[in-house]
Amino acid sequence: MQTNFTPEQLTDPGIARSNEILRACVHCGFCTATCPTYQVLGDELDSPRGRIYLIKDMLENGRVPDAKTVKHVDRCLSCLACMSTCPSGVHYMHLVDHARAYIEKNYRRPFGDRALRWMLARIIPYPGRFRLALLGARIGRPFARFLPDPRLKAMIEMAPKRVPPVSPNDAPQVFPAQGETRMRVALMTGCAQKALNTDINDATIRLLRRLGCEVVVAKGAGCCGALTHHMGQEGESHSSAAKNIRAWMAEKRGKGLDAIVINTSGCGTTVKDYGHMFAQDALAEDAATVAGMALDVSELIERVGLPEGAEKNIRVAYHAACSLQHGQQIKTTPKDLLKRAGFEVVEPADSHLCCGSAGTYNLLQPEISAKLKERKVRTLEARQPEIIAAGNIGCMMQIGSGTGVPVVHTVELLDWATGGPKPRALEAGRG
Repeated sequence: MQTNFTPEQLTDPGIARSNEILRACVHCGFCTATCPTYQVLGDELDSPRGRIYLIKDMLENGRVPDAKTVKHVDRCLSCLACMSTCPSGVHYMHLVDHARAYIEKNYRRPFGDRALRWMLARIIPYPGRFRLALLGARIGRPFARFLPDPRLKAMIEMAPKRVPPVSPNDAPQVFPAQGETRMRVALMTGCAQKALNTDINDATIRLLRRLGCEVVVAKGAGCCGALTHHMGQEGESHSSAAKNIRAWMAEKRGKGLDAIVINTSGCGTTVKDYGHMFAQDALAEDAATVAGMALDVSELIERVGLPEGAEKNIRVAYHAACSLQHGQQIKTTPKDLLKRAGFEVVEPADSHLCCGSAGTYNLLQPEISAKLKERKVRTLEARQPEIIAAGNIGCMMQIGSGTGVPVVHTVELLDWATGGPKPRALEAGRG
């Protein structure tokens, strides 16, 4: 694609990076075949190729974003299926992230949009606040149908019926390995996950200790910054990320770290991109170090080795989170681990397509999200599974709200298969 940025514009690192990405695009349109929003809406501007044209025009002309451009950029899930499909290696993630940051700085949204985004940014990344909000949503659930804004209705309806108690494992501490210590790893306990489902971190700690890992929950680490990053709020997202970088590097420079393990794939995609996010910052070297140490929990388990389990005659439908299969290009590892643990693993049709969760997307774009959820649940249930497994809390909440099949994290099943307790969602008979 030919671009026409001025030499002055190209002195901006963000513009320079976007220029590289735009020039790699050859207009082939392969991305439209795997774009969920294009399949749902049928509008070229709701495909990666269409958004690329809109972003190019906006950035080249340095203009104030118009409502049309904002609408179509906002509709992007950042599922990154287009990056898996693109034959030219167009790094769409960095382009759309830059576009969102540009929009946030240069476009004044309607008051309702600004208020909702402000609220999400100040609640979800903070587990204590988020817990209070979830409890409030439970009280307001009977009145959800009377709310005029479908986004507020979606927020209340997505709240779980049960908010788990705070896990003592989330506090900064060190969990010694069982037996010989093979690795020392930092576990990212996250933010929303600590309020929505404490079983995931608990299972991760049990399993990694059993496999010979000393597990550190580092003081000062918290939200990865993804939620605000994808809303274009660079200041807040970089502040969260910087806290993590400092916390993990303090551990690395202290007693040492072999890896940073992440069990929410959306967070993993962001942490692995810290090197790019901080390329022009004083933390650049540390950020690149952290990004290079980050591993999805499935990668780490594969590295240390999982004992082979006996056949369990349990059919598990594996849902591939977009941030795992497209963002991190981890496609077969979780399935291979589940099979090794003794489960029968099946996949839904069109497994490359998004479930519609995508961070805060199901709250900001509830109509599109609901259509994607309906399709994903239908294809999963068609495989007649006894359990649905996923590697991302957002996907688990999204799919779980549309099916009666229990939805659990992959690591919970691996923990159970190697001596841990049966996942609570299976005991309860629901996700």
